[in-house]
Amino acid sequence: MKAEPLIKQRLVIDDNSFAELTLWRVPQSVKGSLHAFKYRLAFVADGICILRYDNEVGKGDHKHIGNVEYTYVFTTPQRLLVDFWNDVDAWRMGHG
Repeated sequence: MKAEPLIKQRLVIDDNSFAELTLWRVPQSVKGSLHAFKYRLAFVADGICILRYDNEVGKGDHKHIGNVEYTYVFTTPQRLLVDFWNDVDAWRMGHG
């Protein structure tokens, strides 16, 4: 089985920001993760990556808020999207 793309989209949020969402189902877990998904979700505002969720090979599941990296506990793709959009909304409420 090859990696199966589930989501690949760029969403314009307003004139100065967008989100890029990429999610694959993979035949085996990415090193450092315990599930069959590979993902990269990013929120960019004014040309700066404000928020990014990913499971880079060897680093496992984590998120970046600004320059700070936090462990992220992945449960399901649906929860991943909810958590990402909640963080985007929280940032936009504080900076809008």
